Amino acid sequence: MEILEIKRRMQNGQLYYCNDKALTNEQVRYLDLVHEYNQLRPSQSAEKSHLLKRMFSEIGEDCYIETPFSASWGGKHVSLGNHVYANFNLVLLDDGPIQIGDYVMIGPNVVICSATHPISPELRKKQAQYNKAVHIRNNVWIGAGCVIMPGVTIGENTVIGAGSIVTKDIPPDVVAFGTPCKPVRKIKDRDRQYYDCDKKIDIE
Repeated sequence: MEILEIKRRMQNGQLYYCNDKALTNEQVRYLDLVHEYNQLRPSQSAEKSHLLKRMFSEIGEDCYIETPFSASWGGKHVSLGNHVYANFNLVLLDDGPIQIGDYVMIGPNVVICSATHPISPELRKKQAQYNKAVHIRNNVWIGAGCVIMPGVTIGENTVIGAGSIVTKDIPPDVVAFGTPCKPVRKIKDRDRQYYDCDKKIDIE
């Protein structure tokens, strides 16, 4: 299969073989950028910002990813909005599209997967793969240790509780958690007045 056809299938949710030599030769160049990013010191914020702009397909203003950070295609198929922060040990399986909106907060040890494999043992022996786009809307908070599975959309303003495995779409404006992750309650006016159960919000 020609490399252009493989790339088209990668982005369209169709099966392809991820061990194609031309594909892996290209992929390793993006992995080198991830390695370079992880070698930068915390004080080298300008260098980090410059490198992120090279790595990601789109990136807005004031985005920061703590190191170490891993991405199977170095962010090539990831778009970030403005003011995105990701804590330590973010893993992006970005073989397919991952779209992250504005003001998204990502806790430590989060995995976001667009890549998956068929159940067929015969196809898996041949390293068959397909990808399903992930969409994380504006102002989402993803707690520590969450796993976001392929094809999932998380709605605006939603909070995903720590340790959740998100296998299906989550609507906007809810608190959701669990394995599998499910909405537990709506975000209420009280949440804009109090934090940590009953402490009055005293800052603007």
